[in-house]
Amino acid sequence: MPKRRRGSRRTRPSRDLRQRDFGALVERALAGIPSPFREALDEVAVVIADEPSPVQQADNRLGPDETLYGLYEGTPRTEYAADWAAAPNKISVFRLPLEEDFPDPLDLEEEVRLTVIHELAHHLGIDEDRLTELGLD
Repeated sequence: MPKRRRGSRRTRPSRDLRQRDFGALVERALAGIPSPFREALDEVAVVIADEPSPVQQADNRLGPDETLYGLYEGTPRTEYAADWAAAPNKISVFRLPLEEDFPDPLDLEEEVRLTVIHELAHHLGIDEDRLTELGLD
């Protein structure tokens, strides 16, 4: 996902929400993806991380006040070729930036859903310009 401007900072979510419910939000987002797009998830590991690693931050040229909500790493389906060697595809969903910027549970759930869809779209070969046109940036 591209660099994202920081969202609302009204209040922080409870510790219980962070520990128990964030994974459920990601699971609901994944379950809500319709066929045939859902089948593309068989080719992608979806992981939850607290925040981008230093390598991910550097690779995405993030400044000190910038963050990511999600990140697709891999080879988009549109770039597969006959001689393509399988490499792992991964979608990371970053819990802390999302929880910090979207303390309202409904806002958080919607942003997690958008993040998962955005990153899956990258796996399907949709670039940032097209995602912006579709309102998924």
